[in-house]
Amino acid sequence: MNKLKTIALATATASLMSMMPLAAHAADGDLTEARQEGSIWTAIALNRHLNPFTIDVDVESGVATLSGEVESDVDRDLAEQVAKSIEGVEQVDNQLTVNPDAKRKEQAAGTSSLSQSFSNATTTASIKSKLLWNSNTEGLDIDVTTNNGVVTLTGTAQSDAAKDLAGMLAKDTDGVHRVDNQIQVSADASAAAKAQNAADEAGETISDAWITSKVKSSFLLSSNLSGMDISVDTNDGVVTLSGTVMTDEEKDLAVNTAKNIRGVKDVTADNLQTAN
Repeated sequence: MNKLKTIALATATASLMSMMPLAAHAADGDLTEARQEGSIWTAIALNRHLNPFTIDVDVESGVATLSGEVESDVDRDLAEQVAKSIEGVEQVDNQLTVNPDAKRKEQAAGTSSLSQSFSNATTTASIKSKLLWNSNTEGLDIDVTTNNGVVTLTGTAQSDAAKDLAGMLAKDTDGVHRVDNQIQVSADASAAAKAQNAADEAGETISDAWITSKVKSSFLLSSNLSGMDISVDTNDGVVTLSGTVMTDEEKDLAVNTAKNIRGVKDVTADNLQTAN
């Protein structure tokens, strides 16, 4: 089943509710899946990092399957997070393959009217990902909502420092204009976070490839870094950064961002040069 083929790009200029007639005679489950597919597909089409690629989407019973080619692991991870952000999607089967020479397509016209809605969804997904990847926030119970570039954080953290870090990660995300940090500091959150971190460390081996992917993704999602100009290599948990940034402040941000990714033991940035 691939009902996505029936949803033309022209419908993206109207409300997603306009997709309902496309499956008026289908069962309720098929209609829901068709709308979820359309939501994922439109979100990808409106994402500036993903819209150059042809990505097929199929949803069945809450599982979204992504297939096609993208240029990098960063693109692959971002597509998965965009799909996960769609209401009703419980799991993503990411079958996207990475090909540095992946064929790019021209962005279709007529998609701007839904851009804000899906920009909100993409921003929320990006922030949730950064909180999950960060060794100091991944065990926290934090909810993220985005409205026209204004991000609201709610939930609990174990300390003022963890609360501030969550706010900083959100603020340093592409598309974010302001952060309303309503996170509450709670001793119970500290115990929960420690338990989550211990469980993760015991049950998961974090690979160098995973670390490299998440460091690259964090750079790309940052509003203050030129992530495409920074090369990342990881060996036994030690991250080596090279390339060029504009200022010493950007270099410090890149190093600190990498240091806080789960599984990172140390960061070397001797070959990360500043343009100034």
